[in-house]
Amino acid sequence: MATFTSFQDTLPDPNNRISRSGGSVNPLGTTAINSRLGPGFTSVKFSAKQPVMMNRTNSGRVITRTIAAHSWDIDITYNNLTREEFEPVFAFLMAKNGRLNPFFINLPQYLTSRDSDFAGQAALGNDLVVNESGGIPAGRTYMKARKAVGAGSFPAVGDMFTITDGSNSNHTKAYMVTRLESTSDFNTSFDSSTNPGGTGPFDVRLHFSPPLVAATSTSSVLDFTAPKIRVIQSNDVTEYSLGVSGLYKFGLKVEEALP
Repeated sequence: MATFTSFQDTLPDPNNRISRSGGSVNPLGTTAINSRLGPGFTSVKFSAKQPVMMNRTNSGRVITRTIAAHSWDIDITYNNLTREEFEPVFAFLMAKNGRLNPFFINLPQYLTSRDSDFAGQAALGNDLVVNESGGIPAGRTYMKARKAVGAGSFPAVGDMFTITDGSNSNHTKAYMVTRLESTSDFNTSFDSSTNPGGTGPFDVRLHFSPPLVAATSTSSVLDFTAPKIRVIQSNDVTEYSLGVSGLYKFGLKVEEALP
């Protein structure tokens, strides 16, 4: 017997199996009734959208400012699918009622860190944790963090992560690493108060994009293993095409949606 305490909220894919009752299933598990492995993506178009207003003066000076929050846009393409592959995905989306209800997506290119040593440690729960006295204010694009005991290396530039903050469960924004300064490689003039080469039990100064959307508590965990992006469909139409071969042609466009 397979039981669960909540319905799956992640789009079914090879790493997120779903049962007929809507519960999450371990991809290697065999006990769930009529469990289905979601199909993999043929291609993923991934966009970072940051609306900016730009003005140019008569003298040629350029003045810019952001006018809206950053978001990730994702365009997923599937191979032609059999009905067994297609129905679990389509049924999952139908339950979301177009743009009414958000869900999560795991992107295959960001399931683990590009640094294999760090990825192995993160999979064991040895994550980076925020190490800033008093926390970090919203709007910052860097933080100092420390490794858990026994952790090996550091994440790589281009890795994506989310933040588990015990004081703010609504902080679901996904971030991308843009620079990484360690105690042996750091900019001494950037911010002396968070200098990785100074005193204090921290190992890295992590730069990321976009800026923090919410204040973040110290000791919050940075999740680099299978970070989930909270999204909604980009429109209210959920459709497919069925060919004479009996295969389903289907794609999906979503955009990040914060609570």
